[in-house]
Amino acid sequence: MSNWSQEGSNTLLKIGSLYNSLTRTEQKIADMIKQDPDGVVYGTLTDLAEKSGVGDTSVLRLCRKLGFRGYQEFKLKLAQELVHPLQNVNGEIQENDDLATMAGKITTENILFLQNTLALLDMRELQLVVDAIAKANKLIFIGVGSSAITAADARYRFMRLGFNSELVTDSHVIAMTLALTGPDDLVFAVSTSGSTKDLVDVVRIAKENGAFFVCLTSHAKSPLTQYADAVLLSSSKESPLQGGAFRSKITQIHVLDILTTIIAIQCKEKAYPAIERTSNAVSDKLY
Repeated sequence: MSNWSQEGSNTLLKIGSLYNSLTRTEQKIADMIKQDPDGVVYGTLTDLAEKSGVGDTSVLRLCRKLGFRGYQEFKLKLAQELVHPLQNVNGEIQENDDLATMAGKITTENILFLQNTLALLDMRELQLVVDAIAKANKLIFIGVGSSAITAADARYRFMRLGFNSELVTDSHVIAMTLALTGPDDLVFAVSTSGSTKDLVDVVRIAKENGAFFVCLTSHAKSPLTQYADAVLLSSSKESPLQGGAFRSKITQIHVLDILTTIIAIQCKEKAYPAIERTSNAVSDKLY
């Protein structure tokens, strides 16, 4: 698997997000685009195909999978983005860095990942989620491991906004809960990888029951997203040894902040009174 860096342009970000779901042939093309984006901008479709060792139709197929009508549209978009690339990270953290340098590098990289998350966020998908939540009878937030913590944050916020919501993080209880879902329910899964076995099979059951399914993940094409009615993408860079990295949480919380703020505004008749009532309910808990 290629080690895709999530910087440079929105198009490169999208390729990185889709990389694991691409065919071997498409991954060859993607690797060549990553290695020499300037060469792609100044070359032809056939140039890219020959450098990648594939046929012209494979290049076209990848362009369409990325949402472009053809190679020229893809090349134009990439050229526009390379003129104003996203901010680069100011170097990796070194053992001899002082505290201020470490803090600065971490902050710079987190800002980059937040910017990348905004670039990946599809506004049509976001509005689809907002509309579905607004009419759902019940919101069921699910997640396991570290993602369960993010799911808990989401459930807490939607409860404060006045929505009938539930959090389920035990794999057995998730299975039983989703088996009882219906067309008026919305299931919201948090999974950075989108490949959590505890969720994939049970989400299929919820879909068969007619529930609306939303997935918050960092991988646009994964086993979990195949069942999704809407996908919210957050930028993340985790190795298998970094499961639950704070950076993934920061970008997921950022997406949830955007989503719940929009919900609060578009459903203000419900949300504003609920915020006031829940605030009053705990007011005596504070000094």
